Amino acid sequence: MPTVVRAGNTNSLVDVPGIRVGQAQRRGDGWLSGVTVVLPPPDGAVGGVDVRGGGPGTRETDVLDPRKLVEKVHGIVLTGGSAFGLASIDGVVSRLADDGIGFPVGNGVVPIVPGAVIFDLARGGDFRSTPDAALGAAAYDAATAHVEIGSVGAGTGAVAGGLAGGVGTASAVLSDGYTVAALAVVNAAGSAVDPRTGVLHGISDGLPGEFDLRAPAPEEVERWIGPSEPGRFNFNTTLGVIATDAPLSKAGCGGLASAAHDGLARALRPAHTITDGDTVFALSTGVGEPLTGIDQRAVQIVAADCLSRAIAHGVLAASDRRDARSYRALFPSAIR
Repeated sequence: MPTVVRAGNTNSLVDVPGIRVGQAQRRGDGWLSGVTVVLPPPDGAVGGVDVRGGGPGTRETDVLDPRKLVEKVHGIVLTGGSAFGLASIDGVVSRLADDGIGFPVGNGVVPIVPGAVIFDLARGGDFRSTPDAALGAAAYDAATAHVEIGSVGAGTGAVAGGLAGGVGTASAVLSDGYTVAALAVVNAAGSAVDPRTGVLHGISDGLPGEFDLRAPAPEEVERWIGPSEPGRFNFNTTLGVIATDAPLSKAGCGGLASAAHDGLARALRPAHTITDGDTVFALSTGVGEPLTGIDQRAVQIVAADCLSRAIAHGVLAASDRRDARSYRALFPSAIR
């Protein structure tokens, strides 16, 4: 079975050729939210999804069912704003249509853009300051072959088990040449941190030298107060996108998204609760005959590891805020 050789050149989602990421956010005047857009090559990518937990907010996920007509998607939108934030997808759809990208219909195209939301309402002060079509369009316009991490895009107002959450990413190159990568928006009811040691759960899946951290001082762990009561940080949701250049069918992408949820559950404890709407999308840009059977296994295993690593990077890079302290601020002795 193929093994991991190394991280990709940027250790991010854009290590999969043709993938771009755009982010836009607003802070201040009642705002603390944003949008993250993942764009495949113009001809699209085969897509899949797995939605878990009791509180999802999604759009166009049904089209990813292998029984449905459309084979490829033209973008994935991850957004803050709960159900209100789904409006941001309209801006991405409009931009894609203007660029002539989408499913051909008559004399035009219909862009296929699934998306999902996190709950970050009122974290900036105003309950209705939520991403709209204009902010989605701004994220689309900002798309590049670079991924900024931390408190940006859809992770701007994120909270992870009482700590500041954010956007994280990671990648891996397999011995057979395929690349697998993940992007996460970490906004979990569960904790990314082991309450006994202060160590990030996700770093256990790190590649050699990836996380230059040590266990924080015991006194820092003792001072840290995580979620002290069940439901204190209710209504959350962590989102993920897995991308690979391994050729996969729609069913294969669905299986890839399902397998990646294992990495989410390793990095965030608990996961998939009644107030999380944890959603993972998967994209394949590969060409040729889709992998089948056991040949998909290595890609699935590495996808779970990549998502776990991405979640750790998102929490580690998050900015310190008045309403949610950052990992770096609470555990400074862990940073080498």
